[in-house]
Amino acid sequence: MPETCKRVLNDDDAFKPGWPTSTLELIGKKSFIGISYYEHKRLRHLTAASINGHEALSVYIPYIEENVVCSLEKWSEMGEMEFFLTHLRMLTFRIIMFIFLSSESEEVMAALEKEYTDLNHGVRSMAINVPGFAYYKALKARKKLVAVFQSVVNERRNERKTEKWLKKEDMLDALMEVKDEKGETLEDEEIIDIMLMYLNAGHESSAHTTMWATIFLQQHPHFLQKAKVIDETLRLVTFSLTVFREALIDVSINGYVIPKGWKILVWFRSIHLDPQIYPNPKEFNLSRWDDYAAKASTFLPFGAGSRLCPGNDLAKLEIAIFLHHFLLNYELDRVNPESRVLYLPHTRPADNCLARIKRHNTFSTQER
Repeated sequence: MPETCKRVLNDDDAFKPGWPTSTLELIGKKSFIGISYYEHKRLRHLTAASINGHEALSVYIPYIEENVVCSLEKWSEMGEMEFFLTHLRMLTFRIIMFIFLSSESEEVMAALEKEYTDLNHGVRSMAINVPGFAYYKALKARKKLVAVFQSVVNERRNERKTEKWLKKEDMLDALMEVKDEKGETLEDEEIIDIMLMYLNAGHESSAHTTMWATIFLQQHPHFLQKAKVIDETLRLVTFSLTVFREALIDVSINGYVIPKGWKILVWFRSIHLDPQIYPNPKEFNLSRWDDYAAKASTFLPFGAGSRLCPGNDLAKLEIAIFLHHFLLNYELDRVNPESRVLYLPHTRPADNCLARIKRHNTFSTQER
């Protein structure tokens, strides 16, 4: 299985993305999931420079840390709250909005986050555009998101024409300035689809993984000193469960022929829960990572190959900073610890992790 996944995900001459209609229409045909291999390679190189690598990420650490500390302090005074759906996602969304759009507008963030919630419920649904279906509601949400982003792009273009314009060095500026071999810039549709995709992926994955890492550590306090909590959480509760690929030619893998045009679903979760790779795979166990290095294509929380999630380092940085401050000073008191788990659009407690954030009263951060 891992070798098959490695071939399907890495062989760009034999396979291309094969996402369902609903995903392609909602995330955007001009986003990374819809464009060609060569265009994807070019734009990925451009955009990844803003969010990957030690130099780029070090710029964001103070901002992320400041927002995490302030949010935790605020939450600890709120009492019962939806830890995940409302507050944790808004925190990660604020961070990604600042990095990509230099924006901290609470009004804009609240409006966009609401639409993203509806959008994500339709991404993995059947493409049934009829009232009452998730896809219908998601299309309406996309239309509103596109309108907001078009307004942001228009405003930025006007600002850039003024004499007092100061370059903001964010993702939107980078996308507006990129040129192809002919010197042509990106169209608004391309910029908007790429931004829509990045802002969605850039806060959903971080918020989900942070929530589950917090829950698991609260359930297993003896693991608090382990540094591998992020990897074990990503393995056990894989954020992106699947990826779709389409065969460009007849491909022979392990004696089987995949005909040209066939779509392949790579199920990451089946690999992460394979007992031959990870003994007792459904158990949250950080000790499994002691002196263990995952072999190629056996640990795929962010995909693999040329389409590997470009924001994976940023996501792990956000999670690490949050857990650092949370574990030093707070604890999570869930209202419904036995709440059932929902798996679409992403794995989460049915009550969106209804909980209270409590501050430790034993000693301060400085004393620790």
